[in-house]
Amino acid sequence: MSHSRQTGGPRPTRAARARALRIGEELDARYPAPPIPLDHRDAFTLLVAVLLSAQTTDKKVNEVTPRLFALAGTPARMAAASEADLLACIRQLGLAPTKAKHLKAMATLLIERHQGVVPANLAQLEALPGVGHKTASVIMAQSFNVPSFPVDTHIHRLAARWGLSSGRSVVETERDLKAVFAEETWNRRHLQIIYFGREHCPARGHDIEVCPICSWARPSPPKPQRAALAQGRGIGQRAFDKDARK
Repeated sequence: MSHSRQTGGPRPTRAARARALRIGEELDARYPAPPIPLDHRDAFTLLVAVLLSAQTTDKKVNEVTPRLFALAGTPARMAAASEADLLACIRQLGLAPTKAKHLKAMATLLIERHQGVVPANLAQLEALPGVGHKTASVIMAQSFNVPSFPVDTHIHRLAARWGLSSGRSVVETERDLKAVFAEETWNRRHLQIIYFGREHCPARGHDIEVCPICSWARPSPPKPQRAALAQGRGIGQRAFDKDARK
């Protein structure tokens, strides 16, 4: 079973498919077996780590989870822990009070509804406190090997830069990426794009001309922008990086 290609969006052009194929080859060459950047030991600890990663770097999450998992590394132990003790473990993370509340509620619901086992079901995962579509998709892909394409703001940005999606939301971008990449590549492709973005394609201070992918994959700007580019005003690059200003 897979999270099949979503319908309702525009069909990808032949050029977009060809661009995606070349991008995939570049990503496979650079990251043939991309590791999960969040430290974990099973589906539950990965679920916790992904939940904690909202508005926080993976590096920060990896710094706090050893203490958290020592205290509450299973659904039963997390449900039994006090919210204050959970908060003490993750206080340095963004949105820590809300995350501590979600952790306890999520673990409690796992006990009540799923006998303390993380469900291999997207809808059931999304029904857990603090677990959105992106988090649930990560678990389906990385814990249960179900083809999924989790999209965060970084993947959303790169998909636009590379001309693979004109989606205005991560939901639309997920739909577009599923349409241009082969399903059997989805689980590694989203990790590869994350790593590539960190190393070569940042939101700010990005030199498109030297980027191994943007240098050839970016769509041509509209004619008025081409004229501005010729005058050195850089409107084209700012258009690709417009989300960086938000």
